[in-house]
Amino acid sequence: MNQPSVPSLMGVFAHPDDESLLAGGVLAQHHAAGARTCVVTTTWAPTSHRAPELADALAVLGAGGPRLLGYADARNPASTPGVAVRLVDAPLDEAVGRLVEHIREFRPDIVVGHDALGQLTGHPDHRRAHQITLLAVEAAALPHLYPDAGELWQPAALYAATHSESGMGRLGPLLQTVGKTLLAVPDAYVTTSVDVSPWAAVKWQAICAHRSEAARPRPLPGLLARLPEPERNEIISTEQFTRLSLGPAKGDPLKLVA
Repeated sequence: MNQPSVPSLMGVFAHPDDESLLAGGVLAQHHAAGARTCVVTTTWAPTSHRAPELADALAVLGAGGPRLLGYADARNPASTPGVAVRLVDAPLDEAVGRLVEHIREFRPDIVVGHDALGQLTGHPDHRRAHQITLLAVEAAALPHLYPDAGELWQPAALYAATHSESGMGRLGPLLQTVGKTLLAVPDAYVTTSVDVSPWAAVKWQAICAHRSEAARPRPLPGLLARLPEPERNEIISTEQFTRLSLGPAKGDPLKLVA
């Protein structure tokens, strides 16, 4: 009997390390099952010091080479040596079109990105990446939008990586130790919780590949690096997502319905 195929997976995240922290488990899971996977990172330039770290992390996860849009981090001018517009200041149409190119070229079954809150701390790049991803996933299937960006493609599913109020566990207090604000979603907003404990070691190796962040005291990789292994594994072994509606849905053909 033929085994069902595992859906291909594209992650779209704001910064190098977001992919490993938020979806490293599912990326490793899908790769181990033979699926195609990739990651698009919206900020930091290929010439920055974090690009090689991202490449190492993606190699660990089996997600191919970096796909960097090259916009500047809203809070870090060193993200783009030279002159580059910040992601939060970039023309929306331009940024969406560039992501559409990657979607149509890779043709993923599933796209995973940030949630609307901006992942716990509400980073403006996370929120902007969420907005761009929502628009690009829809636009990739529409023939009159970005006609020069490749052959049309409609992903089957779109998920936002998120954290629920009751599911933060040790992560909430850990971030509070360095004064970070916590923005969690109501429990009902989480549609999918994935146990990625079989891939926790791979996920941790990918997180550690972001060496410059792991060496700093405030970023999450650095905070996790100072924890005992059992506590760290407890935090990284579950990944939560919200499945978002995608494309036209069935309804009453003669009137609007709730």
